[in-house]
Amino acid sequence: MKYLVLLMADGEVPAWSEHTDEQKESVFGQFEAFGAACAERDGVAILAGEALGSADTATTTRTRGGERTVTDGPFAEAVEQLGGFYLLEAPDLDVVLELTTLLPAYDLQISPVIDPS
Repeated sequence: MKYLVLLMADGEVPAWSEHTDEQKESVFGQFEAFGAACAERDGVAILAGEALGSADTATTTRTRGGERTVTDGPFAEAVEQLGGFYLLEAPDLDVVLELTTLLPAYDLQISPVIDPS
């Protein structure tokens, strides 16, 4: 089964701009530990994963009444900023929940990927 793990907000982690070099190194270490744990776990694979630019670099499109508008900035109704994602292949949600404890203490949204066919 595939799962999309969205890194939604800083949670208990200070904003990146407030990190010392040592704190940044520690956070990178947590991401590396997560990747290693996924690689070592039977039936688990990271299919994709990326950090995203800050909200002020986003572009939003909307289509209403057949007309498309393009605006600078994040989706206005979003409370948190989407900071990154992982697309995982895993046996079940329990495995994903266990592995994500290795990530920094961000707020996460985990959603199963469905096959619409």
